[in-house]
Amino acid sequence: MKIAAQIAKVIVGVLFIFSGLIKLNDPVGTEIKLEEYFEVFAQDLPALHDFFVGLVPFALYFSVILCVAEVVLGVALLVSYKPKTTSWLLLITILFFTFLTFYSAYFNRVTDCGCFGDAIKLKPWTSFSKDVFLLVLILFILYNRKKFRAMPTGMIVAVATVASVGVAFYAIRHLPIFDLLPYRVGASIPEQMKPSEEMRYKYVFEKNGQSVEYEKFPSDTTLQFKEMVLLNEEAKPKITDYRAWNDEGDFTQQTFEGNKLFIIIKNLNDLNTAAFPDIRKLVNDLKGKEVTPIILTSASSSEIDDFRKTQQLNIPYYYADATVLKTISRSNPGIWLLQNGVVKGKWHYNDTPDAEGVLKRL
Repeated sequence: MKIAAQIAKVIVGVLFIFSGLIKLNDPVGTEIKLEEYFEVFAQDLPALHDFFVGLVPFALYFSVILCVAEVVLGVALLVSYKPKTTSWLLLITILFFTFLTFYSAYFNRVTDCGCFGDAIKLKPWTSFSKDVFLLVLILFILYNRKKFRAMPTGMIVAVATVASVGVAFYAIRHLPIFDLLPYRVGASIPEQMKPSEEMRYKYVFEKNGQSVEYEKFPSDTTLQFKEMVLLNEEAKPKITDYRAWNDEGDFTQQTFEGNKLFIIIKNLNDLNTAAFPDIRKLVNDLKGKEVTPIILTSASSSEIDDFRKTQQLNIPYYYADATVLKTISRSNPGIWLLQNGVVKGKWHYNDTPDAEGVLKRL
């Protein structure tokens, strides 16, 4: 029993640390996911609508607390720091995660819980099953907690806490240390918008009250069609929702032509306007160079027109979906450099490059 408890301790500790570190690499991504949960709960629980809406502005703080807690609790468990307290905190944490993943799976609401950030995508029921597995192990650990001798490892836990907060702070002030998003430097956007191979389907029909499956669409008109199921999910395009347009039409393809420097303005509500003197200087210094600066935004035309006048940014703009912009850039504003659709650079507004730094990337 003691050996089984030790094995359970290692599995839970490693998984918590792994999950926490992945999310610490991109706490803004976890913030976005928490905002999505808050908005869903506000819709599904009208009596608590104002409560959940009120939590949205604090999502980043909750993100950091949750990510740091995962790492610290995992470390504390592995080094046997205060086994009783650690076990109970692990139980509370996993119950919270299990509730979220169950809600996602059962009600088909937040279809990606973000359990392992953007590194490993899990389907809702898979995420829930993973949390149930961890819940069982943690209950087992809690039951056998007296078998773990408390160790004087407070300094290790303290170092893990400080280091975790430091990683989160760096990622928020700059960009994720390891960019796992499809819009990362080196990625080709047009290529990721294509399927990686021919997509194969099976066609499900009903005949005489029985479900019948076909690999090719049948010519029998007496069959009643039920559904079409994709057989090779891995063949789906990595990017399906990237699009750029303005009042004159769709300009998605044009964004892949030549050198484009996009100033990402996700919205004007939490935009850091203090960054724009440096951005304006960058745009002005690129005049006459083979780089076209363009604003990419989800703001309305009237809002962005007024903003351009205020900031003296005489450059064109395209609209893009707000969720896509959140995926492209974790900062608001952000800077994104494309060359023939390939990402050559991405910067947080705290790291706004000069013109020379941009041209060196091309």
